Amino acid sequence: MADPYIILNELAQELRPMPQGIEWFEGLSTEEQSNTLRLLSHFCIQARATAEDGPESIRRAGLRATHTPAVLITRGRIDQQLGKIASLTPHDERLKSFRLLIAVLAVADERRRDRFCSDGCGHAWHRLSVDTPEASA
Repeated sequence: MADPYIILNELAQELRPMPQGIEWFEGLSTEEQSNTLRLLSHFCIQARATAEDGPESIRRAGLRATHTPAVLITRGRIDQQLGKIASLTPHDERLKSFRLLIAVLAVADERRRDRFCSDGCGHAWHRLSVDTPEASA
């Protein structure tokens, strides 16, 4: 697969199926997973995620409102909560965090595209296309 920057944006834009993203994420070492979650958190901040993105992100990620990452995303300052979510350490929490942060990025980036990039932009990640066996089937 391509580099993490591209993979994460392809997942957020639904150019790459989430099961493929989960498989990729689970294949990473614990340290690489932590780095990936921190990177995703940073992407969410860059995309101007807001606390109001929480409920829709939880829904898209397929999480219950009682799951730890879902509880965190709905409480407090978004930048602090994203950092807490990225720092969760149990394996199952990391996987939930991955799914949630991809969804947060998707929600925030969709809004960003609509508001600021609808007439074109210079963001390379807004011009992605993916050619995977599943995408071309």
